[in-house]
Amino acid sequence: MKALEKMAYISPKEIALIVGVVAACYWNSLFCGFVFDDVSAILDNKDLHPSTPLKNLFLNDFWGTPMSEERSHKSYRPLTVFTFRLNYLFSELNAVSYHFLNVIFHAIVCIVFLKVCKLFLDSRSSLVASLLFAVHPIHTEAVTGVVGRAELLSSIFFLAAFLSYTKSKGPENTIVWTPIALTVFLVAVATLCKEQGITVVGICCVYEVFIAQGYTLPVLWDSVFQILRGKGSIPYCMLQMLLKLIVLMFSTLLLVVIRVQVIQSQLPVFTRFDNPAAVSPSPARQLTFNYLLPVNAWLLLNPSELCCDWTMGTIPLVESLLDVRNVATITFFCFLGFLLVFSLRYPGDSSKTVLMALCLIVLPFIPASNLFFPVGFVVAERVLYVPSMGFCMLVAHGWKKLSSNSVLRKLSWVCLSLVLLIHALKTLHRNWDWESEYTLFMSALKVNKNNAKLWNNVGHALENEKNFERALRFFIQATHVQPDDIGAHMNVGRTYKNLNKTKEAEESYLVAKSLMPQIIPGKKYAARVAPNHLNVYINLANLIRANESRLEEADQLYRQAISMRPDFKQAYISRGELLLKMNKPLQAKEAYLRALELDRTNADLWYNLAIVYIELKDPTEALKNFNMALELNPNHKLALFNSALLMQESGDARLRPEAKKRLLNYVKEEPQDANGYFNLGMLAMDDKKDAESETWMKKAIKLQPGFRSALFNLALLYSQTAKELKALPVLEELLRYYPDHTKGLILKGDILMNQKKDIRGAKECFEKILKMDPNNVQGKHNLCVVYFEERDLLKAERCLVETLALAPHEEYIQRHLSIVRSKIASLGMGEPSVIPTQKTAAVEGGKAQLENLKDVKHEQKLTQTKNSNGNKGQTKPKKNVEKNNTDKETKKKSTKDIKDIEKKRVAALKRLEEIERILNGE
Repeated sequence: MKALEKMAYISPKEIALIVGVVAACYWNSLFCGFVFDDVSAILDNKDLHPSTPLKNLFLNDFWGTPMSEERSHKSYRPLTVFTFRLNYLFSELNAVSYHFLNVIFHAIVCIVFLKVCKLFLDSRSSLVASLLFAVHPIHTEAVTGVVGRAELLSSIFFLAAFLSYTKSKGPENTIVWTPIALTVFLVAVATLCKEQGITVVGICCVYEVFIAQGYTLPVLWDSVFQILRGKGSIPYCMLQMLLKLIVLMFSTLLLVVIRVQVIQSQLPVFTRFDNPAAVSPSPARQLTFNYLLPVNAWLLLNPSELCCDWTMGTIPLVESLLDVRNVATITFFCFLGFLLVFSLRYPGDSSKTVLMALCLIVLPFIPASNLFFPVGFVVAERVLYVPSMGFCMLVAHGWKKLSSNSVLRKLSWVCLSLVLLIHALKTLHRNWDWESEYTLFMSALKVNKNNAKLWNNVGHALENEKNFERALRFFIQATHVQPDDIGAHMNVGRTYKNLNKTKEAEESYLVAKSLMPQIIPGKKYAARVAPNHLNVYINLANLIRANESRLEEADQLYRQAISMRPDFKQAYISRGELLLKMNKPLQAKEAYLRALELDRTNADLWYNLAIVYIELKDPTEALKNFNMALELNPNHKLALFNSALLMQESGDARLRPEAKKRLLNYVKEEPQDANGYFNLGMLAMDDKKDAESETWMKKAIKLQPGFRSALFNLALLYSQTAKELKALPVLEELLRYYPDHTKGLILKGDILMNQKKDIRGAKECFEKILKMDPNNVQGKHNLCVVYFEERDLLKAERCLVETLALAPHEEYIQRHLSIVRSKIASLGMGEPSVIPTQKTAAVEGGKAQLENLKDVKHEQKLTQTKNSNGNKGQTKPKKNVEKNNTDKETKKKSTKDIKDIEKKRVAALKRLEEIERILNGE
């Protein structure tokens, strides 16, 4: 044991060399972003957020999907996700920290691997194996791709478990239980990082039998045969070995049972596009799966053409025994068999080294081999991370044999140096491919043009950059490469929609729909096609419902999707939106309640239900549902904003502090949205905090210079606080953006006439109003006052007669007409004009010409629904925030509204007295 520990010693110089080589090869990975699977595992994974309970890491898969859901990939790696969460805690979504940690983990793996190599190779060969492993280009997907951290972490504990097990043999073949217990623990940890971690148990078993106990296959077989024949007892060393193997196998079985329970005895659902051979008939399935083994071996031997995605048509099926590719399969198995026979049949250090190298190559690869269960890929470079350790050990062992020959020593060193240098340069260059999704998928297309998924992914990358024209070309090419790819046709349809080519978009969606299986009532849909393909119904319905005459047709599509999959949550959500648009809030409520039965933790659903209750004129229930949404997601921006508006419009002063708190949280989340600051200003105005209101209004206008409601209400605020002259420049700006703003013109004319004494300017304002709306009573009456100021009494009288005809029940107009006529009679200027004989009603509260100029609050129209579609590459969720910036007069009269009206009436009476003083010539 002490000899083993001495052999496995690693010097600081070796550590420094390995760390330096890793840093030299992977420094540029720090400049890469989140690409490919990183988007789902990092950007879209709520399990990384501190607000998500830690227990969710153990309930959800690697991508944040509950393990209980059918769409889950069943990849259970909670410890890996935990490290992502730590990254998020320190740097949120700064990709540099994620890549930096991956590089550190790769360096640790290389160092631990060096320690393992020293158990079977000399120091020089071990260092060669570790350096080759450090620079091998096949590892870029595992190191530079952030999701490859699962391989890195699992490998650390994988190797640590093996090293621990090598210490389980005590003096005179006794068992040391502490290393075994530690091994079992480390195996469990490795498995929680990635599933293949459990395969180290097999390596420990092989090590125990053929390395620790020193058996060869013939000797072992002979011993077992003698025991079975009763010609001898079981040796003590064999009993000890069997006991250790039983413990290892029992612990492995326990881990497997737990793993099966975690995935609830369900295998993930993959389609023929993910792994075509898995759904192919015999013998194509067997021939193809066997051919994939030499393909993976070739990638280790010659990593010149690397590709991030080997699914779909990348590797054509081997459908015949006469296929020439079967030669590669036979050659591979012959070579593997030769190494296996050599390592098991003959004693000696060389055979032991080859045997352990073969174990590292074969056993960790078994879960990805499709031999026992189908996987969601054809070839994946990152799953070769651990198998490449065995490959590097074989290469280092072969190099040792060559370099020991005096004739070949120099040549072996030259070849080794070239291999290490070329591999390092290839790795450095390959890292740049992972800089962005566009560079990654374009590099993949250089290797393989028969994979429609790659064409689609380049299209997605261009689509994210709003380059829809180029994206469309790639999506169309994907449909040519794989004509029956439903997703590709959906991508074409969506891109046409983004280019406002609705006819072409609908045609593409119909092609995708025609590729779907026929609806079979009562039959479970997911067993026949990928669940995300159901989005073709959603996308097509969303497209055609823009046409008011086709709403029923859109509803039929949603119902088709639901009939095919009753638990299709997105169909209920989208149908709820449509039913609201069709003015069927009760049915919309039913749709959202059904969706909530499927997912009560979805904040968007509670938000949408709140909108339904608003349509049903039930603000109390609406507020309860907004609060539920905020309990689940305290930073739900739409719920923060609209619940604050609901509180504000309720007129309940007790709710104003909470409304303000929510609006402050909203502007923290959306600092560039002027609507948040505007509504804070209106709240401050309600609380008579004029200075604070002015500050918020100005901030809203600064963010959105043409913000109509903010400009008008700021001017009105100045007018009501005796700062009329400050209101004028604000009104000028308002009218520059909105020349036809009637209330702005009335307020400006009022200030010009009463404060600036600019009769001409006021007259222009009122004449402009009448030009737009000849029946505007306020504008016409104010123009009559202007005529009186100009001493044109006859014209003023005619004007008031016409105004009274428009509003015969307004007592103040009659009174002003009487004053003007008295003035005319006293001056002897002629006969008064004839008034149309209409009965006038009693005056209501003394309305004056400016009474209707209310401080009209900007009523934000509550958003209808939030589309929570999270399907990648199929539909683009819209932010359905409809912020109506028009000045609307509220229809409901709360207690607060009545008090405001009374105050306005008092102000109106004062203005009426002022006008009457003008008319009386005082």
